[in-house]
Amino acid sequence: MFKLTSLNLNGIRSAASKGLEAWVAKTRPDCICVQEIKAQAADMQDRFEQLAGLRGYFHFAEKKGYSGVGIYTRHTPSDVIAGYGSPEFDAEGRYLELRFDTPARKLSIVSAYFPSGSSGEERQLAKYRFLAEFHPHLMRSKAEREFILCGDINIAHQQIDLKNWRSNQKNSGFLPDERAWMTKLLHISDEGGGLVDVYRQLQPTATDTAYTWWSNRGQAYANNVGWRLDYHLASPSLAATAKTADVFKAQKFSDHAPLTVDYDFTL
Repeated sequence: MFKLTSLNLNGIRSAASKGLEAWVAKTRPDCICVQEIKAQAADMQDRFEQLAGLRGYFHFAEKKGYSGVGIYTRHTPSDVIAGYGSPEFDAEGRYLELRFDTPARKLSIVSAYFPSGSSGEERQLAKYRFLAEFHPHLMRSKAEREFILCGDINIAHQQIDLKNWRSNQKNSGFLPDERAWMTKLLHISDEGGGLVDVYRQLQPTATDTAYTWWSNRGQAYANNVGWRLDYHLASPSLAATAKTADVFKAQKFSDHAPLTVDYDFTL
């Protein structure tokens, strides 16, 4: 079995202070994909280069204290690719791909952090530019190799993916164009689709247990007024091996919860 976790840390130093490493040591994932490291290489040195015995690989943002993604793994990758070829968004540290290729198989694990548009129109337009750029990249990857992309997608795809969908229809993260992008990506027969939302494959009707993010305003976490923003998006052959999916809420490391999927394959 291959246990794969995704978690937006909202700052690795903050998450570490809340018991992240002990939890990783206890749950023993093969890989954990992290987003929003909010650190630079110098901050990681001699402190966060490993996590509970897993070796870390990272893509940092140029701007200090901003964004950044990483993957901690038990297995040595055959190649490490930071960025997907975007001058604008690679500078923000949003994409890291570890390849685990063999003569018989091309397989990647990806950690990705999609932009949020919640701060205003300028960032919403940036989010749309990212989606327009990133879709062709995903289609090229799908044509060439098997992969699982883990990350904070910053889109709640369906009404069952957030508590208050009626009042959020004009808010970033649940806008019609964002949701249409996801629908196309997940469409079975569309030539621009073919990826699988692994959590929804396993738990097609889950609502309250599906949320992975809660606003820091009010009592959103206490009342479970959440959104499902964190995903495993996989090529069909790997998605077919998924056995269980779980959102861990018993301990709070950030404003997001870890999403873990057990897959029936090995690297």
